[in-house]
Parts: sequence; structure tokens; C-alpha cells
Amino acid sequence: MEELSEVFSPGEISAAVKRLGAEISRDYAGRGILALCVLNGSFIFFSDLIREVTPPVEVDFLKVRSYSSTESSGVVRVECWPNADIKGKDVLIVEDIVDTGLTLNVIIKRLMAENPSTLKVCALLDKRSGRKAEINPDYTGFLVGDHFFAGYGLDLDGRHRNLQGVFRVRPPG
Repeated sequence: MEELSEVFSPGEISAAVKRLGAEISRDYAGRGILALCVLNGSFIFFSDLIREVTPPVEVDFLKVRSYSSTESSGVVRVECWPNADIKGKDVLIVEDIVDTGLTLNVIIKRLMAENPSTLKVCALLDKRSGRKAEINPDYTGFLVGDHFFAGYGLDLDGRHRNLQGVFRVRPPG
């Protein structure tokens, strides 16, 4: 069984979410936001984050897949796309972790074709060492090293999403 070691406690996560909510609220003051949750990993972070944002928030969801176990497959599959009309709207993509950037690159290109007024990205974790696409979140909870993480919505093969903290995963052996 893999070994889990906590890297961000629930209290640290809560403080980061409050900070991000304040930054987003400041930047979007007087405007509404269409917040897009990237499923499945972002759902817990997303629900906590939007409750910290003060401008009006419209929500929608998208689902993409690019991981198998602890490795990015390099292939991004879109499984569910938002129903909202984003033309002319201020859109905020909420992602659990930016790793290779390939997933967000696909999402951003496809959303930009729908002509939003603005398009920004908020990520709980930013793992810059693994980048294969030039993607940098506009809002970042934590910069992290080249490890695999689980907890607070992030998973390892569908497990550990329910953990309240964020944990570094070390494979057995």
C-alpha cells in the first residue's frame, strides 16, 4: 500500500482558500463570474472557494481525464463540457492541480473559441516542474514539487479524495 504524508493541513488549506477568495473578489469586484469546476478532483476546493468569493458567481462543470494511476497519459479526453453560454462572460476555471498543463491547454483553447470576455485559472496546487504546455495559473494556492498528491478532492485511482488535508503519495517499495 502507498504511503501518505501530509503536506498541507486542513487549516493551511482553509487559509489559502480564504486568500484566493479575497484575491478573486478584489479582481472581479462589481462584475459577475462564471466559475467552471474541473471534475472530479476540484469539486471540494471549488465548493469551498466559491463560498469565499463575494461577487455573484454562476457555476458550471466540465470533466476531462488525462491520468492513469500516478502518471499523465498525455492524452486529454473531454467527458463533459459546460452547458453555460460563456460568450462575453468573465470565466474562472477552477482546477485542483496544474501539472503538465496539457489538460488546461485543451480546456483554455476550447473555451477561448467561445469568446469569453476574460478567462482566468485558479489552481489549488501548481507543480511547475512537470510543465509540457505554457500554462500559469492566475491564482495559486500552493506551489508544489514534483510529487503525486491526494486528498482534499485529489485522488489516486479514485481513492483518498475524502482526506481533509493534501498528502504526498509515495508508492510502495
